[in-house]
Amino acid sequence: METNPLFETLNPPQRILMGPGPINAYPRVHQAISSALIGQYDPVMTGYMNQVQTLYRGVFETQNQQTFLIDGTARSGIEAVLVSVLQPGDKVLIPVIGRFGHLLCEIAQRIGAVIRTIDIEWGEVCPPEKVEAAIREFQPKMLATVQGDTSTTMNQPLAEFGEICQRYGVLFYCDATASIAGNDLKVDEWHLDAVSAGLQKCLGGPSGSAPVTLSERCVEVINRRKHVEAGIRTDQHQDGEDAPILSNYFDLAMIMDYWGPERLNHHTEATSMLYAARECARIYLEEGGDRVIARHKQAGQAMATGLSAMGLKLFGNQQYKMNNVVGVYIPQQADGDKVRQELLNRFGIEIGTSFGPLHGKIWRIGTMGYNARQECVLMTLAALEAVLLKAGVPVAPGQAVAAAMDIFGA
Repeated sequence: METNPLFETLNPPQRILMGPGPINAYPRVHQAISSALIGQYDPVMTGYMNQVQTLYRGVFETQNQQTFLIDGTARSGIEAVLVSVLQPGDKVLIPVIGRFGHLLCEIAQRIGAVIRTIDIEWGEVCPPEKVEAAIREFQPKMLATVQGDTSTTMNQPLAEFGEICQRYGVLFYCDATASIAGNDLKVDEWHLDAVSAGLQKCLGGPSGSAPVTLSERCVEVINRRKHVEAGIRTDQHQDGEDAPILSNYFDLAMIMDYWGPERLNHHTEATSMLYAARECARIYLEEGGDRVIARHKQAGQAMATGLSAMGLKLFGNQQYKMNNVVGVYIPQQADGDKVRQELLNRFGIEIGTSFGPLHGKIWRIGTMGYNARQECVLMTLAALEAVLLKAGVPVAPGQAVAAAMDIFGA
């Protein structure tokens, strides 16, 4: 009698995830997720919530009181910020350096915002003078950016953007999903008003929780739209003077009250994901942010150096490459998808393809979180070299691993 696969014990294959994300979580994060569930108002649970806020202030390098989690994937953090700040008719300026800049446009358009883009060739970043000129002419309420866009592997410099936004009184939002914990991100120093992130990249956790942080200036804008739903409202609650936020689930005004001293009920906190987010931040801060970022930089440099030594060509302006993802052109003699499939089936290693104009032209190879270490880089390079040689692609045998080992040193 055949076993119904619906009732088989879950047993996913072991993979080494070396794509642009998600990646393999730290073992400690897996352990944290398996911890016992407790009620959302249990004092132990609310204590963990307070700890998470403190921990992520350290990760974001901010003093922002309003630093907390959105229950959902990284995209939920993006949508929560944009829908809570932007009203229909508000102007938003969006530099587009890749696919995820287009995502910001998509969400802002659904809100009804008036959008102006600065369209940058994929593989480059947006110069600050273009942002300043557009702000002077367009006078937006918000500048919305992506720091590390994995579709192009570029890392947008933010410090000058922040200074420009300060001078012109523009709110500055950044999606740092793919860059946080692998590249410098200094929220207060760079004058960022809102940042959202995710766990599944350099923070080394599973997708499903989105850390966010909001400046006091941003909080004031959001609270002007405050509206407490009827079922939990008391006589002490007062609505803000602006139009209510157009989403209930992503209403940051109510979510801030849920995470704040009032503990005003909004949703049931995703307990296991909170455990995961807490452990990701603990690992980052225990190792030390500078050390973690240096580890990502070294692993990324070793991967890029190894690919070049193999004879492959890197994609994009390497001056602005993310530490944690490298783009590499697929050799003309290779079938990109077949190579990826062979890596997965024979070696259990996953690398990424790309989107839009780069689909079928480059692979994206990540070195993130738990996988930003020597053995993962060397195994990936050795496996890719073997698959390419088997396919008859002219690469330089033995050079990639040796060159990467030199980057890691003795």
